[in-house]
Amino acid sequence: MKRRVLFVCTANSARSLMAEALLRDVAGDRFEVASAGTEPTSPHPMALQVLQGAGISTDGLHSKRLADVQGSYWDYVITLCEKAAHECGTLCQPAQPIAWDFADPVPANRHGTFALTLKEIKERIALFALVHQKETGSKPFSYDPVAVFKALADDFRLAALLLIRNQEQLCVCELTEAFGVSQPKVSRHLATLREAGMLTTERRGQWIYYSLNPQLPSWLVRVLDETATGNTALIKSPLERLQAMADRPAVQCL
Repeated sequence: MKRRVLFVCTANSARSLMAEALLRDVAGDRFEVASAGTEPTSPHPMALQVLQGAGISTDGLHSKRLADVQGSYWDYVITLCEKAAHECGTLCQPAQPIAWDFADPVPANRHGTFALTLKEIKERIALFALVHQKETGSKPFSYDPVAVFKALADDFRLAALLLIRNQEQLCVCELTEAFGVSQPKVSRHLATLREAGMLTTERRGQWIYYSLNPQLPSWLVRVLDETATGNTALIKSPLERLQAMADRPAVQCL
């Protein structure tokens, strides 16, 4: 499964767009990449020029608001300026935050400055891809019973897992509506279940859907089946709220 990386800077017009294009070019087979801005404008022409001059595709590059992507699951959120690092805070939890700080080439408005920024970001991207190369391969899960039951010991995680089991696939916004809790809380707990090997993800349009991992061992499947059958009250209210949810993404995408 590809690791998901989001690059963020203030305007999403130069540095973060360069980083998005560079990582996609260097390791697009191992990473799913996007970028956004806390105060987005539009792609700077010189940013596109230096990318194209380096033989890097700019197809599909466009400025986006951080609010439009923060509801999705991200493995890493990399900020490229101090202002963005400060403003991002915990918006994209449970992603691992990484702070890079590159000088903004826009004020200089010189081709050489943009080319130098591209070179510096390219060097950092190459190092990032190299360091994380071994982490992007699929890892087998041991499903140690102690680790499994620790992951299920939280009442929200258990209920969320049972609701996903009941519905087969759910996205973060559906779980937020069903349980009446914040998006960061939902994402944080889903990440725990995913890291424990109990959930897998699938991107469909702008949404990331969570479902039970088909590789779950038979003993764990039986535990979940018995728990769901004997404890229907755990998801009764969330299921009712979910069924009453207007404009569910799952309905729109089917």
